[in-house]
Amino acid sequence: MKCRTLISLIAGLVLCACLSSAVLAQAGGRSQTDLSAVQRLEIMRSKLESMRRSLDNAIASMNARDGGDPKAKPSADDPRERLRGLDKEVGSVLGDVNDLRGKADRSDKFDVHQLEGLETSVADLNTRAQAGLQSTVSERTASPVTVSSSPPTRKKKGRLFGLLGRGGDDKYAELTGTVAPGRDRVLFEEAAKQVRKGSHDTGRLLFNTIITTYPDSPYLPLAKLAIADSFYLEGTTSSLIQAAQAYQDWLTFFPTDPLADDAMLKVAESEMRQMGLSDRDITHARKAEQRLKALLQQFPNTPLRTQVEARLREAQESLAMHNLQIARFYYDARYAHKKGGLKGAQSRLQEIIEKYPYFCLLDEVIFRYGITYQQEEEPDEAAKYFQQIVRDYPNSEYADKAREQLNVIGAPIPDPDPIKKNLPECPQLSFTQNLLQQVTGSANVTVSKDGILISRDEKGSDLMDKAIRNNGQLPSNETPLAPVQRTAPARILAPAPVVPQPGTNRPRTTTPPDATKPAPVPGSTPKP
Repeated sequence: MKCRTLISLIAGLVLCACLSSAVLAQAGGRSQTDLSAVQRLEIMRSKLESMRRSLDNAIASMNARDGGDPKAKPSADDPRERLRGLDKEVGSVLGDVNDLRGKADRSDKFDVHQLEGLETSVADLNTRAQAGLQSTVSERTASPVTVSSSPPTRKKKGRLFGLLGRGGDDKYAELTGTVAPGRDRVLFEEAAKQVRKGSHDTGRLLFNTIITTYPDSPYLPLAKLAIADSFYLEGTTSSLIQAAQAYQDWLTFFPTDPLADDAMLKVAESEMRQMGLSDRDITHARKAEQRLKALLQQFPNTPLRTQVEARLREAQESLAMHNLQIARFYYDARYAHKKGGLKGAQSRLQEIIEKYPYFCLLDEVIFRYGITYQQEEEPDEAAKYFQQIVRDYPNSEYADKAREQLNVIGAPIPDPDPIKKNLPECPQLSFTQNLLQQVTGSANVTVSKDGILISRDEKGSDLMDKAIRNNGQLPSNETPLAPVQRTAPARILAPAPVVPQPGTNRPRTTTPPDATKPAPVPGSTPKP
């Protein structure tokens, strides 16, 4: 009996330990991110400062309306007290973020759980701050503002832009601190002007004022999208991370908007602008591929299909090159020195053949894949791939090597396909371009650096100006960038040349799909 009790007790303890481990693992999985600690802290700092400015402006607006005396004893029912309490919490968390950022800059050790706890606090504060701002809109619009005839006070020194809502004579005090009919349009125009001038923080503050103060404004959806554009135009690593998140948030609110596919493309391009070389971290390339595939699946008839497929090929070129470099290492560095690695090389090569049929170095991949079967003493399987090289890649440097292997195996040698003799070669990087790419560590990808609404160079012809002239509504027929319906037939595209990654400076040929068959979506496995 005692033995049974002891066994039951031990089993219970083991079960509890397993459950605890599972819970901790699940919690850890939720909090893990691909960003560095400095990037995560910078994003939190930016969000907290934006919250603080919005809260300060809301409090200043309510003080201006009722002539609130700062020395008067606050009432428990005063909505300003709720905003002041949130402002204090934001300031406290911001201090903790700055302290942790200082440790990170000094390379001091800190507990990663502190970082996760701060992220949870920031998310909770953001939810409560937005709710508080929305609930006080009526108090800020209850009565007209009485404009004081007294001369403006001197601007306090050390205030960046004068936008913190704590005194001063900055030109945006009335715009952000008071509510009036038609003020949302003025805010929208001024915010767009500031973003175009490069004052991204100022523009985001003005756009955010529309969101928190004018919940029924026709400019509200575009203001949310313009905030994402401002991060994208800013272009720093931290800004691109926030741009992708802002576009995703906008899609959550407006999933059926005519610009939804444009926003999905911008999420992918935000990842592509952070892509490194194929021999380094490929996290951003994988995320870009996933976003682009999701776009094609969700909007198969989008007019952006040409751009999306071109972006997808570039992202997949980087992913395929990454696998090829690993396969080379497994075979050349490990298998050649009797340390194993043949299966590792074979699995990587197989993944390229199945997932990336338009890879620029596919001839090398197919030849190496055939070699792995020959090493495994499967000559019939190896002969299939050597014959494919001779037939489909007659201009490849591996064509003669494939013929030699076929002679060794004793398999028939097919005639080259005459059509594929005239295929263009893959583009090559010059020595200088390759060196520059290695130094910068950035992938050479083709992406637009313009936002959806706001472009860098065009003024008066982009969607932002059209929306302003149309009172917050995008025109349905003036521009193909903002169609109401996306029903254009999908175009069948031949594989476009792809900019090679470092290590691909030699001519290659690609195998186009049969002209009588529809081209597969990049990334899918072509049918035989």
